[in-house]
Amino acid sequence: MSATQAALFIRALATANPEPEPELEYRDPFTLLVAVVLSAQTTDLAVNKATATLFAEAPHPAAMAALGPEGIARHIRRIGLWQAKAKNVAALSALLLERHGGVVPRERAALEALPGVGRKTANVVLNVAFGESAMAVDTHIFRLGNRTGLAPGDTPRAVEDGLVKRCPPELLRDAHHWLILHGRYVCKARRPECWHCVAREFCNYPDKVAGPSGG
Repeated sequence: MSATQAALFIRALATANPEPEPELEYRDPFTLLVAVVLSAQTTDLAVNKATATLFAEAPHPAAMAALGPEGIARHIRRIGLWQAKAKNVAALSALLLERHGGVVPRERAALEALPGVGRKTANVVLNVAFGESAMAVDTHIFRLGNRTGLAPGDTPRAVEDGLVKRCPPELLRDAHHWLILHGRYVCKARRPECWHCVAREFCNYPDKVAGPSGG
């Protein structure tokens, strides 16, 4: 996909959803960080159900660290990988207190040094909490980048770099949300719903799926 075509693809998504919002529920940078860590291999809906009670009991790093893995686990047992996630959330909360005075850092290296925080999670926090034009590549965006030709790559980092290079700079911050939502609800893994894709004319996917009426 050419740079011009990629820009048209992203602008089509922007026109259809001019004010995209993340689906994870959070109150501040700390609760966003925890929610994103918990969201690995888990739906946002499941995470939101778990964090509703977790954040009520532990809304800041000191309270979360005091809960410890067992206390955190009481709230998140219904989500995937809950045991490892409970340990990571407790540990990252303790490190925020120890290294950063209980404040979520704005630096990528400091974020990625926290337990359970990789490049994707750091990018989400930098984008949503701090307004940076970071591109977080999850499974939806990785699939979409390769399927459509928007930003092909063998690794999430390769797709990320391609998207950053091809996306119009003024749209880069929100593009993270547009692409995740598009991959989640339209360009689905098993059967993309091409018939109501607003960017269909700019997509290079060769096997576009016809709708129920054949359109």
